[in-house]
Amino acid sequence: MPLTVDEYHVGQLWAVAEASKNETGGGEGIEVLVNEPFNPQVNPPESPLKANGEEFSSGQYTHKRFYLARKVPGYVRLLAPKGSLEIDEKAWNAYPYCRTVLQNPKYMQDNFTLMIESMHIQDKVNIENIHNLPPKLLAQREVIYIDIVNDQLHSASDYDATCDPRIYQSVKTGRGPLVGPRWWENTDLPIMCAYKLVTCEFKWWGIQSRVENMIQNQERRIFLNFNRQVFCWLDKWHGLSMDDIRAIENKTKEELDEVCLFGGYACMIIFFPFLLVIYCTLLIKISGSFCLLFLSTLFS
Repeated sequence: MPLTVDEYHVGQLWAVAEASKNETGGGEGIEVLVNEPFNPQVNPPESPLKANGEEFSSGQYTHKRFYLARKVPGYVRLLAPKGSLEIDEKAWNAYPYCRTVLQNPKYMQDNFTLMIESMHIQDKVNIENIHNLPPKLLAQREVIYIDIVNDQLHSASDYDATCDPRIYQSVKTGRGPLVGPRWWENTDLPIMCAYKLVTCEFKWWGIQSRVENMIQNQERRIFLNFNRQVFCWLDKWHGLSMDDIRAIENKTKEELDEVCLFGGYACMIIFFPFLLVIYCTLLIKISGSFCLLFLSTLFS
């Protein structure tokens, strides 16, 4: 990203707030259960927050609950197992490090976990093991580079000319357009990198690996689209302080209580595999193993 780490902190928070206003997600609800500081004694994470040889022991903790019932037909809401259409999100923000964990504690319990760990670093774009993975996990890890300029979008519908770094030029900073196959190597612009470790567990026999791969692919899609927006909205948020950002968040809190934080589009592509399995949970009661065969074919 052609930003400093401090700029990105402001930019991503502003972009999340903006997306929450622009994309109501069809009205699906989000309940903020906890939003307060964390430390080793209050709201600590289950395991230490570590990256790049550092440990982060304090920051802001949030616990939110997504209610997805409005995204499914009425008969599914009526028949779905209790708690199956609720997703809990717990996040520990100790910027430049952040950890977010998504689970379905009332239905899938320990059978579904999506964890995203992010570390933001200035200048260095090729640190081999910034998340300090042990050898076994390091051998399983797949490295995916996301280039906001040259990467192909998931679909034509993802394209927005106002959020194309190859076209956009910031009036306030003069940054952009960004051009060239390795544009970050031939520029005087500040460069930072967001290292994201995405760990997904979906323990459902017969479709586990396929669902996990689908979720991983959708996460890449979200990261690419979101960060293109962060850069191309630069003039809208550049120069704002963290106090300004908190004021914006407070102003839109009422809206955030009523809409999905990710916005309708992003929310659906994150939770689509999960919702699909809920559908099939109901169908299995009727058609037995046929639905598992259908799911296995669909995710192949």
